Order: sequence, then C-alpha cells, then structure tokens
Amino acid sequence: MVVAMSRWDPYAEDRLREAALELFLEHGYENVTVAEITERAGLTRRSFSRYFTDKRDVLFAGSEQLPVVLARSVRNAADTLTPFEALLTALVDVAGGLADQAPLAVQRRAVVRASPELQERGRTKFAAVIDAVADALRDRGTTESHATLLAEVGVAIFRTAFERWTDRPDDMDLPTRIREAAAEVAAGLGAVDFTALPAPDATTAHG
Repeated sequence: MVVAMSRWDPYAEDRLREAALELFLEHGYENVTVAEITERAGLTRRSFSRYFTDKRDVLFAGSEQLPVVLARSVRNAADTLTPFEALLTALVDVAGGLADQAPLAVQRRAVVRASPELQERGRTKFAAVIDAVADALRDRGTTESHATLLAEVGVAIFRTAFERWTDRPDDMDLPTRIREAAAEVAAGLGAVDFTALPAPDATTAHG
C-alpha cells in the first residue's frame, strides 16, 4: 500500500509573506483575503494556518518575542552600567539578530502606514515593548517613573534606527544605526541650556 505524503516546502512561509505583501501593496490591506494570499503563493489554506493565525499576523508574526528578548537583555546587562547604558546595550544586542528583516521591512512599513487598523496594532506592539523594558529597568533598581521615561526613549531610538536601516540597509548595519540615533539624542540633550528655559508659572504648577 502506498501512503500519499504531502510535500513540505521549506520556503512556504517566505512565499506566503511575499505574496501577502504584494497583494497588500496592490489592493490595500483591508481588501485582501487569506484565500487570495494562498492563491498568489500557490499554497493551501492549511499551509497558511501552519505559519500565521490571520492575514494581520503575516505582518507582525514574531513581534511578540521582541518585548521578552529585549527585557531579558536589559536584565542581563552588566551591573556596572547605568540604566540608560544597559538599555542601549540591550538594543544593540537584540538588533544583531534582526539582519534578515531588512528586505521586506520597507514594504511592510508602507502597508502599515496605509491602514489605521495596522497602525493601531503597531502602537500596541511598541507599548508592550515599553512596558517590558520598563519592568526590566525597575528590576535593576531604576525608579518607576525614570524606568518608564527611559523605556519610551529607548523604543523611540530603536524605531528611528530601524527605519533608517531599512531605508538604506547597505549604508550601515542596525546596531550602528542604533548607536547613531542614541548619539543624536545625547548630543541634543547636551546642547540644551536648561537654566535658560522659562520657569513654570506658580499658578499653573499648582493647578
């Protein structure tokens, strides 16, 4: 008796993601169905379900690991580092594992920018990163408000660096882009004369 075996395609996930991005860019994310994605990729719905839960997951699959990995890296940073140095070290460490995301990142960003639903999903994703990083910084002894502030700055640095990297990936790698963005923030703050800023109005300060 001969048993029919389904042939495993090692490139199925990539084919599905590429097909989805092509269709999203051609017709708009909201106007594309999973059936159309699988047809474009030449695969079945079963193959799609093996890798993605829905069409939105094509764009964000794996992003749930970023808060976990980044927070772990913050916690594992050397005790001698300041909170901000620990955060930047973690960003650079994690960035080293994202080298393969550059080719499709520009297309993905274009799709997200054209869809309010996906923009909201992106904001939710980065809010989770901020919360996880802030928790990790608090575990290192950083005060609650300072940890949240640093986490928000760190995520802003990461997002800026990632966009610059994906726009021109051949110019420099992502870790270098992160160092560049962090240096810009540091230089900008260093140039501020805080004594020259207007003092808060007493009536406004007390409501």
